[in-house]
Amino acid sequence: MAGQRRRSKPKAGLATLVIILALAGYYKFYAPENRPVRHRHNPVETPARAKRYKPPVHEEDHRSLTTFTGKVIGIKDGDTYEILYEGQPERVRLADVDCPEKSQPFGKNAKQYASNLCFGKTVTVICAPKRDRYGRLIGTVTTDDGTNVNESLVKAGFAWHYKQYSKKGYIGEYEDTAHQNHLGLWADNNPTPPWDWRKSRRNTK
Repeated sequence: MAGQRRRSKPKAGLATLVIILALAGYYKFYAPENRPVRHRHNPVETPARAKRYKPPVHEEDHRSLTTFTGKVIGIKDGDTYEILYEGQPERVRLADVDCPEKSQPFGKNAKQYASNLCFGKTVTVICAPKRDRYGRLIGTVTTDDGTNVNESLVKAGFAWHYKQYSKKGYIGEYEDTAHQNHLGLWADNNPTPPWDWRKSRRNTK
């Protein structure tokens, strides 16, 4: 009997040890003061916040140009071209003139006429140092054979004199001549100037 009692003591001790370990585990993982709190005090580090964060966008650092020579590599529409200069493309919008938009009557004709004049050719651009709100240079484009693209479009009847932004009266005279001869867009009795067309489009949105 004494031997049996001595053997039963280890069983009681083992049970006590199991209970102690269980209580210790509960206290470690479930006690309020021992629960992880790092996300509670630093919500910026949570995955949801991290996904919503976007770094600030910096404005494009444009080159300052007033005169340069490059190759025409793109014709966006009748009066807007892409010109490669020193390995970088520059968007150039023709000064003093305004071609019909691509979705207007004769818009595609103006683009094709401009392409025939200068696409793939080396041109010289004389422009204002300040760009427009779209980041484009505003200037006069002349081909290496001396053709003034701005004036040629007006003479052929594929552009208006942009009087709101131009004081060159002789370009208006080119327009009048094209109108009298029913050239290009002047084949229509009452073509809509592109600035009026753009305004009407804005008003319908």
